[in-house]
Amino acid sequence: MTYGAANLNDDGTGSKSTLASTVYHQLRDDLLGGALEVESKLRVEWVVSKYGAGASPVREALNRLASEGLLGRHDQRGFFIMPVSATELEELTRTRCWLEERALRESIAHRTTEWEEQLVLALHRLGRASRCSPQNLPSLDPDWEKLHRTFHRVLISACRSHWLVGFCDQLSDHAYRYRQMANDSESMQRDDFGEHRRIAECALDGNADGAVQALIDHYQLTASICMERFKQGEVAKAAASAERARR
Repeated sequence: MTYGAANLNDDGTGSKSTLASTVYHQLRDDLLGGALEVESKLRVEWVVSKYGAGASPVREALNRLASEGLLGRHDQRGFFIMPVSATELEELTRTRCWLEERALRESIAHRTTEWEEQLVLALHRLGRASRCSPQNLPSLDPDWEKLHRTFHRVLISACRSHWLVGFCDQLSDHAYRYRQMANDSESMQRDDFGEHRRIAECALDGNADGAVQALIDHYQLTASICMERFKQGEVAKAAASAERARR
């Protein structure tokens, strides 16, 4: 059995659960993709109207997302979208590196021929895909994102702990929100496939230290690009405030 956000799809309680799962996935995709305004309130009535489901399955979906930390909840005041911040990104990146280092070392230590074949295939498919959406160039292509997620999941899949894989999955969801921020013309100049190839080559060679370092470098580079976006945002806000003060 595997764990993680995707395992909340169906709890076997019938049609209400099916509706709740549908709303859950649609709303989750919008949250992670940045389609909803950060820190805005999510009233049950609004979600019912937007996603076309009843209040009961909507509440179930909102509670699922809150349990994953993608939504916040005020007592008696409903749900709100969790903000993004430089501080949270720093903590998220640090924690993700801690957990995935252990998972990757264990996966390499217990690798099998099947795991090696899956990793080679995942890398090959990732290399053939386009990162940017052809319909909306600043956005990540959903197909690429699935292959990217598969690659990172395969890397740690031999660690022999579904709990650890599940925790890494949850952190990956949160990191995706920030990776959307890094997906601009500047970040596209990085050798993204080369970074993934380096991780895979070290892992396949049994070089755990090299693979871990390559993975950490990969995550930290993305985080540094996101941090730059935060700085640019602060500069823009300061400039706007100064302009309003002069009027």
